[in-house]
Amino acid sequence: MLFGSSGIRRPFGPELIMTALDVGGCVGASCSSIVTGRDARTTGPLLEAAFTAGAAAAGCRVVSGGVAPTPAVAYAARHHDAGCMITASHNPEEYNGLKLVNPDGSAFSLARQQEIEDTHTLPHITDWKQQGETAEADIIRSYLDAIQDAVPLPEGLHVVLDCGNGAASRVTPALLRRAGIQYTGINCTVQGFFARPSEPLEEHLPYIPAMVRQAGAAGALIHDGDADRFMAFDNQGNYISGDHLLMLFAEWTGAASVVTTVDASMAIEEVATVKRTPVGDSFVSEALVSGGDFGGEPSGSWIFPAHSLCPDGPYAAALYCAMAAEWDVAEKVAEYPQYPIIRRSFRREDGRALLLALGADNPTDGIRIEEENGWCLIRASGTEPKIRITAEGRDAETAEKMAQKGEALISLGEPIH
Repeated sequence: MLFGSSGIRRPFGPELIMTALDVGGCVGASCSSIVTGRDARTTGPLLEAAFTAGAAAAGCRVVSGGVAPTPAVAYAARHHDAGCMITASHNPEEYNGLKLVNPDGSAFSLARQQEIEDTHTLPHITDWKQQGETAEADIIRSYLDAIQDAVPLPEGLHVVLDCGNGAASRVTPALLRRAGIQYTGINCTVQGFFARPSEPLEEHLPYIPAMVRQAGAAGALIHDGDADRFMAFDNQGNYISGDHLLMLFAEWTGAASVVTTVDASMAIEEVATVKRTPVGDSFVSEALVSGGDFGGEPSGSWIFPAHSLCPDGPYAAALYCAMAAEWDVAEKVAEYPQYPIIRRSFRREDGRALLLALGADNPTDGIRIEEENGWCLIRASGTEPKIRITAEGRDAETAEKMAQKGEALISLGEPIH
């Protein structure tokens, strides 16, 4: 199986190199022009070259944007038939992969992914006279212009910025400088090795609260490796949960209809009409094609369909700055309902097989158990040998009870009917 919940990801090695070559040929055979980009990983240039070789061999023109955030590649894709981002997103440095996007920024549909699964190993090579061209282009400038045109940014604000040594380092600092926003930066240089784990979890960012308070900042802006994710700390140095960020963005944008995932808090249903999808930003973006004002998932993927159907960390960072200039974000978050949520992961090499045995139609979609005052989601990770359990209750006791139900099932392997 090539595709997980968010593109193709693998530990780097010969298999991944050949996959990039084969997928490049498969996608290139159906496109006349593709834009590519990559995050800061040391293996990015080689995998981008492999994908490009495959696509060009199939007769497709390939334009490289170099190191750039995933949303910048997705924004540039509107001038091409498709986009390919070489990234493993928030995974550790030894991983890499490919994200494939349509001209509107949405991820390739499940149907198109299946076509690639079925045909990527077939030869896709044209006559030597019809090989595709390759070129380079600046895709950053137009992307920055689009954000600045869409989001009025306040001058004089002060924020803390942590780009995680990823591709956001090429965008968000420049965005803030353009707007006259001061920032205290950390990990804002492009490096192939990350100074902190790339996933923007609170436990990976213990130094941020003190930085916010010492600087008297309006908050902190946090990116992952390819900047499709964004998380934040408020003006008091408190980490804002993904569920509360979902509510903040919904209120700030005036979204009446929100698309989110099955692992998001039930609290969002108190501020908007909600449509739920399986876990994975590709499912959210695909659902937004059919309608919705805003979409996201609590892991930090935020999609603003008027701008793009790709999760966009720098765009979300700009919106946070705009709201922080008008709201006391800490006070606003305190007004929202907060139900206890438990998120746990368990290393299981047999995770996919176990979820199928439990009755899941798709292991990465998982199984959701619902009761009157709480729920539990059990799913296999699409990128790592893990089973993830998310549980929520209207009180801590209920949340823990639901989590234990999920843990008992993966331990005992009892099917769910």
